Amino acid sequence: MPGAAKPAALRPGPDTVSSTARSASRPSRVAGKRRRAKPAGGLRQRMPPEQRERLIAQAAVRFFAEHGFEGQTRALARRLGITQPLLYRYFPSKEALIERVYQEVFVGHLDPGWEALIEDRRVPLRERLLRFYRAYADAILSYEWVRLFMFSGLKGLDLNARYLRLLRDGIFTRVIVEVRHAYGRPSPEQVPIGEAEIEIVWSLHAAIFYLGVRRWVYGLPVPDDIGGAVADKVTAFLDGAPAVMAPAASPARAAAGR
Repeated sequence: MPGAAKPAALRPGPDTVSSTARSASRPSRVAGKRRRAKPAGGLRQRMPPEQRERLIAQAAVRFFAEHGFEGQTRALARRLGITQPLLYRYFPSKEALIERVYQEVFVGHLDPGWEALIEDRRVPLRERLLRFYRAYADAILSYEWVRLFMFSGLKGLDLNARYLRLLRDGIFTRVIVEVRHAYGRPSPEQVPIGEAEIEIVWSLHAAIFYLGVRRWVYGLPVPDDIGGAVADKVTAFLDGAPAVMAPAASPARAAAGR
């Protein structure tokens, strides 16, 4: 069973970008209203190939977030103020450009330090999960992240499946292991992780992601205090999760583990 082995690590791909590069892809909407991006005429200037490639990738993130993956590279090149053949010198196909967008937005926002945070039993479980899920919400609840994730699913690309596989293997299993430990439940070596446990972690992630859908897809208001909203969802998760887990070996340990 998948829960019996030690959780896999999050493994960003070779094109994972730095936090400096990620910071350039800030939300291009405010209060649910789209801002029209200005042409990046500066790309006409002479610059190192690595810099030009990075700027094309960052512009592609914004472009596909606005238009979906049906958006044409010709229109992207026009926005950048370059020719389409020049764009293809850096990304030989649209598929290669989309792969770079995946690395830039999804893989690039996975922090390997999250794993150690979730597993640090020196810190009470609730505090660990609050820290993680607040950081996670901070990473994904942007205009680009939410809309690209939705467009990828609608287009039938494999970006969602690849990302969610990383998330399930690197995060979901660890969360279940730590909740079991805190509530005195058997380890995965004793009782393999079941689908009901995976589903309840899915529900927590979905509830957090839906805050972004409400804002960046539906244009609806979301709480001003996102951190507080995430804390409420984590509390509800911890109150309900033990109900679908294997029975506690010791009620006294379960009471003390929280």
